[in-house]
Amino acid sequence: MTRDEIMKTIEEKNVHFFRLQFVDIFGYMKNVAVPLSQIEKALDGQMMFDGSSIDGFVRINESDMYLKPDYDTFTILPWRDQDGRNAARIICDVYKSDGTPFEGCPRNNLKRVLADARDMGFTMNVGTEAEFFLFKRDEEGCATTITNDVAGYFDVDPDDTGINCRREIIETLEDMGFEIEASHHEVAEGQHEVNFKYSDALAAADNTLTFKWVVRSIASKHGFHATFMPKPIFGINGSGMHTNQSLFNTDGTNAFFDENGPLQLSETAYKYIAGIAKNAKGFAAVTNPLVNSYKRLVPGYEAPVYVAWSASNRSALIRIPASRGLGTRTEVRCPDPACNPYLAFAMMLVSGLDGVKNNLEAPDSVDQDIFAMTPAEKEAAGIDSLPASLQEAIAALKENPIAREALGEHILQKYIEGKEKEWDSYRTAVTDWELENYLSNY
Repeated sequence: MTRDEIMKTIEEKNVHFFRLQFVDIFGYMKNVAVPLSQIEKALDGQMMFDGSSIDGFVRINESDMYLKPDYDTFTILPWRDQDGRNAARIICDVYKSDGTPFEGCPRNNLKRVLADARDMGFTMNVGTEAEFFLFKRDEEGCATTITNDVAGYFDVDPDDTGINCRREIIETLEDMGFEIEASHHEVAEGQHEVNFKYSDALAAADNTLTFKWVVRSIASKHGFHATFMPKPIFGINGSGMHTNQSLFNTDGTNAFFDENGPLQLSETAYKYIAGIAKNAKGFAAVTNPLVNSYKRLVPGYEAPVYVAWSASNRSALIRIPASRGLGTRTEVRCPDPACNPYLAFAMMLVSGLDGVKNNLEAPDSVDQDIFAMTPAEKEAAGIDSLPASLQEAIAALKENPIAREALGEHILQKYIEGKEKEWDSYRTAVTDWELENYLSNY
């Protein structure tokens, strides 16, 4: 969209409030709301904010920062209509006071990495599948872990009592320009998935962040609490964010497709797979960023734990869906929806391109159920495991030679600092499990 088109829409839709959105290093959506009188100033990128108040941004003596809007992300917020007065949002990049892009802005960082890929002749397309739970709220409105239904995979009403909420989520997303491909109840009680069409990596990151915001907002209208926490309940499946990704050539052809290649995959595809496999342990701290993420990454609940690839095996970290031609892609199955999509996409792209640039050879595909293999069989097949904890993942991120290239010095340093603080808080906390098992016995 152009500035003039946005101003015309604001007048036609009676927009009175305007939200300037951006994301911090840890994936939290931030928001500055401005009234109608300030919209033109906001569209011109003249809105200033205190960057020192954002975790991981800048020091207090460097605090003045600007929000530069991306006009293509402008949209009306359907659920914010109040007596015909509408609200809209636009996603922004963070700039420093000297007018240069802020290197700690995850969106700027992804743009930088995508520009490097374009220099190699590639663009990246991404489609995410972010699962979530709908939980009941208690009498005081606080979130519980009580599910709102007893349904299972692909079940329908009356068992799937979240279906009306899910329908409004879909309608809202469509009103905001999303192309919804499918939605369904997931494996666990109270768990759902809504799939929308893939797009270029930057738009996909914007869409993933927007999707999570819409889901939470509409769920709240229905009296539910929506969570993208990876493993909210012990003993049932957690929530993943399978990330479908492909490289396209500058002529618009899919760089992963070769009609005459093995499995109709190109050499570029195999090298990309090799890069993902090589760097998977080293990017897990970004794709799986929470202490809780590693409660999901355990055998037995369909979550990928082992670094392997296959065209048919859903227990592998990297799966090749059956679609070919323009739809040829890799599906990386370890990310969870708590991740910052801008950083996760940057890490996976640089990892895959590491394989392309250095002509890495993909390991043999593993087409049997890895969960059923013995440790000796996995060792013989050269199958490694993802980190078992956030602490292990942070250590692997520090050792990963491509991490600085993917995240930049500022983000890498601040991200590691934040995650080490998170791990230390968890490590020193006294949990309910410890009280239940030790308090009476010792």
